[in-house]
Amino acid sequence: MILAPVALEKNIKSVVANKMAENQQIVTGFHAIEERIRKLEQLQKKGKTASSTIIMYSKVGPRVKKILEAAKAVEIAISQTTDADLDTMVKTLPETARDHRGIILIESGATKSENYFVEFDSFFAELCGTKENITIVVLDSITDPHNVGAIIRSCDQLGVDLVILPENRSAKDSEVINRASAGATAWVPVTVVPNLVRCVETMKKKGFWVYGADAGGTPAHQMTLSAKIALVMGSEGSGISRLLSEKCDSILSIPTRGKVDSLNVSVAAGILLYEIRRQK
Repeated sequence: MILAPVALEKNIKSVVANKMAENQQIVTGFHAIEERIRKLEQLQKKGKTASSTIIMYSKVGPRVKKILEAAKAVEIAISQTTDADLDTMVKTLPETARDHRGIILIESGATKSENYFVEFDSFFAELCGTKENITIVVLDSITDPHNVGAIIRSCDQLGVDLVILPENRSAKDSEVINRASAGATAWVPVTVVPNLVRCVETMKKKGFWVYGADAGGTPAHQMTLSAKIALVMGSEGSGISRLLSEKCDSILSIPTRGKVDSLNVSVAAGILLYEIRRQK
């Protein structure tokens, strides 16, 4: 659907005026936009009503052309505009997400379930009722959205069923997380909870083994990692909080031979998730 100039101008003004609205999201980055389109296509096939979506672009290169063709196939509205207008629309985003590269996707009226957030209690109950072999990742005090996005990207590749973030002491820039995950946020369920300790206690009652990651733990390949597992990753600076660490059944580590203190948390998460996946 190509919008007429009047409709285009109206949409631009609406986006600029309402960017801070809770139910509107601007997605930048080729990978992130492509995955949002794939997710919308999946929702359509399931007969679900998705959010109101529009794609705006300035000029057509090979990659933009491919995205536009995919958008047309699922009847997403498309409007051509200028780089200056795109710059205006993304100016309130975090700096990393402002690099629109000539195309953005806008979702208005999107619910959390249409993005990547799910409600913990209902989703967890459904997960436990339908699967026996479950992997959950808990991120404690990881405030860099690039690290959170990179971890979610690994979660997508390595079959993680749910990522849990705390309301406080956590990355907040969903636009940067979307982009850093290369679109994986469209596929990996993420929940935000007020208290990680209580959340972990709930998982343990359902038979989960909870493993914290720390350099002083038992090498991961020496552990038996199967069935229901929750992997807790702490910040690179302070690690896992004391109360949460006390709830872990075991602490596991990655054998290393380097001279620096530790691995980046997103790299460490990827290695540990690979070991869990290998054993499962």
